[in-house]
Amino acid sequence: MTQTATRKLAVIGAGNMGNAIASLFVSHGWLAVLIDPSDTARESSRERLLAALPQSASQLVWEADLQAAAGATLVIEAAPEIPALKKEIFTQLEAVCARDAVIATNTSGISINQLSAPLTHPERFLGTHFFTPADVIPLVEVIACDHTLAEHSEYVMSVLREVGKLPVLVRKDIPGFIGNRLQHALAREAMSLLEKGVASAEDIDTVAKWALGIRLAITGPLEQRDINGLDVHHAITEYLYPDLESRQTPSQVLSDKVQQGHFGVKSGKGFYDWDTPERKASLQEKDATLRQLVKLLGQR
Repeated sequence: MTQTATRKLAVIGAGNMGNAIASLFVSHGWLAVLIDPSDTARESSRERLLAALPQSASQLVWEADLQAAAGATLVIEAAPEIPALKKEIFTQLEAVCARDAVIATNTSGISINQLSAPLTHPERFLGTHFFTPADVIPLVEVIACDHTLAEHSEYVMSVLREVGKLPVLVRKDIPGFIGNRLQHALAREAMSLLEKGVASAEDIDTVAKWALGIRLAITGPLEQRDINGLDVHHAITEYLYPDLESRQTPSQVLSDKVQQGHFGVKSGKGFYDWDTPERKASLQEKDATLRQLVKLLGQR
């Protein structure tokens, strides 16, 4: 994969994730075209990005047709998590993009092999899983399908480092990759504790943030086991593992919330009431706090 002097990124989907990815690349000198069939989505994206990056107006373009991806060095799909929709997008992109362009999906857990199945040239297809907010969280999971050429994976890893990201290569294409498997295991146990009345949602989250989260920022779970002592961890697993939540279906408290239309921030209610002034203020502060934390950790 060769690199051109002025590189063009095509982002498929002008929602929150697509906007954040485009913003990241544009701030590092790339040209970015955001492609979305929705007039409303494109206009909303335009207003948001031009307000945030007025100095980069000449590097941003909005289009409705996938044909606009022609000439892109890298294409990142950030459309809804609907396999059939994504496959259709990738099939159309193959007919538009240059043979040496890399096509990536930002899926948070759909099999990369499954998504690559309809492609004629799956060797230039892979996953790039950004975490929300994509322009703040450093880590990106790069997932190759069975046919992805190493040179394309290496190219994407290199590009991500250039734009300030910390990419990790996921060596096996498994559901949820690494981040979401860890995240869902923790969330399942947290919901189980809530269901059992062990503690309130606030207190469970407080434990996660101020005992686990603050430590996880500088010490990963395997590293922490080494620090604690593997013999100690082994002894604890013998009595604790049998008691941990291991259900294979969504927890009842989660299903109840969804059935009631309590989807979280997007609906105003979830495990918390997000319509209160205090919650609205805390939500607005989170990105700024994350940026400060990333900056601090980067100085270590």
